[in-house]
Amino acid sequence: MDEKEFDYMNVIPLVDVMMVLLVIVLMTSTFIASGLIPVDLPKASQDPKQLAQTLTIVIDGDGIIYFDAIPTSLARLAAKLKTAEKQTPVLVRADRHLAVQACVDVLDMLAANGFNRVALQTERQAR
Repeated sequence: MDEKEFDYMNVIPLVDVMMVLLVIVLMTSTFIASGLIPVDLPKASQDPKQLAQTLTIVIDGDGIIYFDAIPTSLARLAAKLKTAEKQTPVLVRADRHLAVQACVDVLDMLAANGFNRVALQTERQAR
């Protein structure tokens, strides 16, 4: 019995699969790079400095507090921070349209729990 040789290889399914994988990678990298919680950061004249191995607290425009990207209350945040190392830097990302009191409440709670390495993240202002 004679077998017929392949004249060509159909690469269309391979291209389809690769395009889907590319879209998944691009979408995932976008979420990782920008963060999951949309916050409109305030502007500052200096460059923001990145802190390695920090605790991140995010306060969105509605005043919702997030710790490790999980919504939490101020009381639960205080309970979670009691177990954290006090010398760990804390990065607070607060929406610039947020009422000042919500940010002050978080900063006051951090000071009351002994955290003295606290930074407020900003973006560089365009000139």
